[in-house]
Amino acid sequence: MIEYDPLHPPNWQNPYPTYARLRDEAPVHYAEQTGTYCVSRYADVATVMRDPETFSSAAAFEVLLKGRIAQIGVRDAFEVVRFLYRTGLNPLRLRNNPPVSIISSDPPQHDALRAIVNRGFTPRQVRSWEPRMREIVADCMKKLHTGKAFDVVSDLAIPLPVAIIAELLGVGADRHADFKRWSDDIVAGSSGSQRSDTFGPFLRSMGELTAYMHKVADERRKNPADDVISLLVDPKNGDALDAGVLAQFVIVLLVAGNETTTNLIGNATKALLDHPDQLERVQDDPALIPNMVEEVLRYDPPVQFIFRRATRPVEIAGTLIPENASVAIMLASANRDERQFEDPDRFDITRDTKGHMSFGLGIHFCLGASVARLEARVAFEALLPELRQLQRAEGESTFIDSYLVRGLDRLELVPASAV
Repeated sequence: MIEYDPLHPPNWQNPYPTYARLRDEAPVHYAEQTGTYCVSRYADVATVMRDPETFSSAAAFEVLLKGRIAQIGVRDAFEVVRFLYRTGLNPLRLRNNPPVSIISSDPPQHDALRAIVNRGFTPRQVRSWEPRMREIVADCMKKLHTGKAFDVVSDLAIPLPVAIIAELLGVGADRHADFKRWSDDIVAGSSGSQRSDTFGPFLRSMGELTAYMHKVADERRKNPADDVISLLVDPKNGDALDAGVLAQFVIVLLVAGNETTTNLIGNATKALLDHPDQLERVQDDPALIPNMVEEVLRYDPPVQFIFRRATRPVEIAGTLIPENASVAIMLASANRDERQFEDPDRFDITRDTKGHMSFGLGIHFCLGASVARLEARVAFEALLPELRQLQRAEGESTFIDSYLVRGLDRLELVPASAV
């Protein structure tokens, strides 16, 4: 009997043996505490993700925030009132008219939203950001040459995506720290083990971010600039996003964009240091960097699972999932399924990773996947040569407190002679 719940994982430092047991013994496992059916095999995960009619994305946030309202106490009351004031939301209408988000909507609403936001992420636009990415990375790497300890997470993996997301949204450098704080508070408040203690900061940051983006959107409608927000709110480009939908999109972009790239870079560095033969191989042949990035995404993905809701009774792997049941799509487990990838627990930067699930599949394939891949490639083109003279500082790196997002909170490097 397997005891597993996606919101209470037994071993966050290494969840992969548990995923293997799920695939072998309970490919559709019912987590009673959360009331969620966990789908862990690759073929079944693909089936769920390709069928938005049966598996609605409306549950994308439901499970994360389930029970949170009931836990609101007196200490959170002020933040709740301030949140509603800042966002302009009417609590009496929220139940029947929840905020629209591209990540939690289904066709045809999703398709209409996706068509609008795609304007800001065309291949040409993404390529145009590469020179700026290189400037940011070069600035981050300056600390390496001072001989001081270099934290891959705080000195490189965090500043790069924060700056890029803020700049493409047209947000000044003076608000970059706020963007990171908002992102951290939202992740901790929705998926951390101490969620009951972080709900106040979660509400505060959600309110601050929403209010700020309302202000930016109003300004861009009056005075369009060369940024993504202007593209999305300008009616001259066709349908435009209203302030509420725009705020939801920015929240998704901020959290997903920050966490995906930050944790991809951190997880990749850890994997390479744990496998020195693979590190040496990519150092000797930098042309392998793109494939190395894909293998890291498969091997230790930044997002472990996502949620859906069954719109009808459906059977998967011999288990009947009832109508309206929550379903956890175990992306990280699918990536380690030996039925899809040979010797899946082996880290191999030359592996054919085609079909890995880390950016999703189907209509909800990650909008920012090409941005994350480009940021990671640029970062490692600069970092890999430096790793020849560096090694991990003493002390174990720990993972951030989130059952949904997997990444290191620090990974400190020092000159090889310093340890």
